[in-house]
Amino acid sequence: MVDQSTQSIEIEAPAARIMAVIADFPAYPEWAEAVKETEVLSEDSAGNAERVRFVLDAGVVKDTYTNVYDWAADGLSVSWELTEGQVQKAQQGSYTLKPLGDERTEVTYSLAVTLAIPMIGMFRRKAEKMIMDTALKELKRRVEAK
Repeated sequence: MVDQSTQSIEIEAPAARIMAVIADFPAYPEWAEAVKETEVLSEDSAGNAERVRFVLDAGVVKDTYTNVYDWAADGLSVSWELTEGQVQKAQQGSYTLKPLGDERTEVTYSLAVTLAIPMIGMFRRKAEKMIMDTALKELKRRVEAK
């Protein structure tokens, strides 16, 4: 797997509220512009989504893929890995939440994607940064609107 790109943002909300939005995969098409459809395929013993299928349309990249999720017991992080995709060969990502006070949390998003089509490293990193920037801003908007 290639190096991950990482970005952070501060959100005016407690970590539990942010993680609840991250974990609500059926609602992603309502607020994550590139996500057109989601389906939770399985859940772990705690009721968290374990396998999730996505239909993505991010302009130049359109894909249907499945990720497997690993939820931290402390409720402050989740990581995932691609298990099948059409355009993506690999994807590893995570959200890590760091409470900064009662109503403020730093959210760090890490992502590494390998596409089935060749892409120069600097373009891949730029695409990852764009995806992360958009995802974090959309997450912030969704959480702070609740």
